[in-house]
Amino acid sequence: MKIMNIKHTVTALALGALSLSSFEASAQQENYFRAIGTPHAPKVEIAWNRYYSAEGLWDLMKKIAVAHPKIARIESIGKSVEGRDILTLTITDFATGKDTDKPAMWIDGNIHSNEVQGGEFSLYVAWYLTEMHGDNEFVKQLLKDKTFYITPTINPDARNNFFKEPNTASSPRSGMLVLDNDGDGKNGEDRMDDLDGDGHITMMIRKSPTGRFIKDPLDPRRLMQVGPDQVGEYEMLGQEGVDNDGDGEVNEDGIGYYDPNRDWGWNWQPDYIQRGAMRYPFTLPENRAVMEFVWKHSNIAGAQSFHNSGGMILRGPGAEEDLNTYNREDIRIYDAIGKKGEEMIPGYRYLTVYKDLYSVFGGELDWFYGNRGIFTYTNELMVSYLYFNKEAGRGNQEEQLKVDELLTFGDAFVNYKEYKHPQFGTVEIGGFKKTFGRAHPGFLLEQDAHRNAAFTIYHAYHTPKLSITEVKEEELGGGLKAITATIFNERMMPTHASQDLKYRIERPDYVTLTGAKVVAGFVVEDADMKKYKEQVNSPEKMAVANIPGMGAVQVRWIVSSGSSYSVTVDSAKGGKASWKK
Repeated sequence: MKIMNIKHTVTALALGALSLSSFEASAQQENYFRAIGTPHAPKVEIAWNRYYSAEGLWDLMKKIAVAHPKIARIESIGKSVEGRDILTLTITDFATGKDTDKPAMWIDGNIHSNEVQGGEFSLYVAWYLTEMHGDNEFVKQLLKDKTFYITPTINPDARNNFFKEPNTASSPRSGMLVLDNDGDGKNGEDRMDDLDGDGHITMMIRKSPTGRFIKDPLDPRRLMQVGPDQVGEYEMLGQEGVDNDGDGEVNEDGIGYYDPNRDWGWNWQPDYIQRGAMRYPFTLPENRAVMEFVWKHSNIAGAQSFHNSGGMILRGPGAEEDLNTYNREDIRIYDAIGKKGEEMIPGYRYLTVYKDLYSVFGGELDWFYGNRGIFTYTNELMVSYLYFNKEAGRGNQEEQLKVDELLTFGDAFVNYKEYKHPQFGTVEIGGFKKTFGRAHPGFLLEQDAHRNAAFTIYHAYHTPKLSITEVKEEELGGGLKAITATIFNERMMPTHASQDLKYRIERPDYVTLTGAKVVAGFVVEDADMKKYKEQVNSPEKMAVANIPGMGAVQVRWIVSSGSSYSVTVDSAKGGKASWKK
């Protein structure tokens, strides 16, 4: 009897364990569901509500490449000032051709080291494309047609400095070269001092009989300026820190100062004209690595750089002197994509740098277009509109305090605390943290990353796509016939921007006939009026200057033999297409 009971108990336990296992498996399968437009069960899980160090970004990039070997590869394209790798992901469907044979999109972020979310936003594009590739037909076709080169951080050294060392929301903007900012002959001798050890450089205030500020009695975080006929309680001393070199200034000789986005070889100007420029174009190894990669990849037709902040989709020119670089046809394409971006990303505005912002010489955006004929945007990420779905103005302290009260519950602000300062006596230290204001709070990161990624994917989609839509034969007599091929560009962007055509930056597009004996070759200038431009040398391989966006070109051959032949198109920025009889 006892033996039977034991058997029944064991059986019951086994069935219970099996039932529990089945329940758990069922729960895993049924208790969560795919949200529209989002990877359902990603091979690489990434939390998009946080920021990653350079090593964190690299780790995730490597995981993407390992998880998706058929569509993702990783390489180092150069080294930073401190010797870190500048890692780049190549995303394309390698089964449908080499990455260099397809029109490509360059994406980078974090050239300014404090503009950190450019790293996450760039990585988001890579993650989204690779994780959606298996389930989404649009993404699947996109990676058959296009290539993405994605470098989440151009500035890995100072990215780490921003997170791991004491900084403000605006420092360091440069990389990690140490320069003499205060002109005293010594480099970097008065860096930032984190007096309270919290990792943030906030503000110092001090009680003073001639102060111009009081603390708001309803909100002690807020300093209020008193009227011109009143005396306050506090004076503002500036950034948290100490005068380390005895020159009467605090934190004035830290890392930098230079601006990596003034170091590019287009309309470059020296430092006395353009503050932040280095000694000559491409002084910085990080920028030089990007430049050399782009030069080697003539298939790059579009580019996107992610900065912060202000909610802007920027195009060039950076300076009014460069206005004639952009002709009407190219501006029409820039406008079409940029204005679509305003629809896709709430609160963002499509602007022209020199006209709507300020003059920039030696900027990345201008180099990509001016030197390489690549349609390029810079997005200034994060806009206060995202907080309460209304305009409030950049750097609006009242709104930021409201955000911290209602949405981040005090997590964005370091409350004022007394500190015995060696030079100023008793001070109070407090203010907004370095990761608030310019950078997104965690709860806004993924939404804005996705919208900016969608804009960039839209841009990439409209890089050229060529097809041979028609091949016609016409008997001419005397054993000769004419073969006319129509090559159509299915997207908005031409195979050559106007800047490219003006300076012959890239080779022509080639349309080649093989399998027939070619007597003569022509570019058709007007089919109705029978106007042709003959190419005397090597007529079987016709050189076409440009294939316009949403437009077509025709080439015509006179052949003396050949019943089976093929037509191929080879464009540096437009990719390849073929037709065979």
